[in-house]
Amino acid sequence: MKNEKKYQGLRRFNLIMGFLHLVQGVFMILVSNDTTYPIYTNFLNFNIETFSLAPVAEMFYELPFGPAVAVFLLLSAVAHLSLATFGYGWYVEKLELGMNPARFYEYALSSSLMIVLIGMLVGLWDLGVLILIIGLNATMNLFGVMMELHNQTTKKTDWTAFIYGCIAGIIPWIVIVVYFLGAIGSGEQKPPEFVYAIIPTIFVFFNIFAVNMVLQYKKVGPWKDYLFGERMYIVLSLFAKTALAWQIWLGTLAPI
Repeated sequence: MKNEKKYQGLRRFNLIMGFLHLVQGVFMILVSNDTTYPIYTNFLNFNIETFSLAPVAEMFYELPFGPAVAVFLLLSAVAHLSLATFGYGWYVEKLELGMNPARFYEYALSSSLMIVLIGMLVGLWDLGVLILIIGLNATMNLFGVMMELHNQTTKKTDWTAFIYGCIAGIIPWIVIVVYFLGAIGSGEQKPPEFVYAIIPTIFVFFNIFAVNMVLQYKKVGPWKDYLFGERMYIVLSLFAKTALAWQIWLGTLAPI
């Protein structure tokens, strides 16, 4: 196989990255405090005194943040280790076509959990809103699968899936920024300082993923080789997840 050496290097790279995600995930489980964030439902209730309908907030679940942070790291660990072991043959087969759907399926799970945690840090605690954020972010990543699949059959790059994915992906961030700005202007009690760092940091990382895809399809410089773009996705995933995990841990999960 023409690129066998590169594929073997990518296999080792996935093993290393899987191990790094795994170590961090285990750390988050073992060395985090018991901080939780609430998730509420707001179902309508008829008030017999005012004869009107009004939403009533009820606790649905207290989400333990340490294990939640660990999950998005462990999801990446499972994906990387799977592609480097029993899934390696399938992985190479897809890379030969200029595709890696496993990447986007993993992102649909892990990055959706990441953005939910960011939302909860700024006060997005309604179950319905969180479900919608998960759905939109997962849809953004599934459009990534469609982008690579659709362009298997086109002579010229079709950006339709990419554009729709960007539209789906920006909506959760708009909601997060609205709530963040609302929290800043609501009174003397401001969001913790680490939240101020998380939002721009992870927003930039999320957008660099899109830039990486553009460079791949535009075949700019080293991105002419699809495997270079694949490595960049892997590095970006590690950096984004590591940045979010440690900012949350240092900000709210570190044992006192």
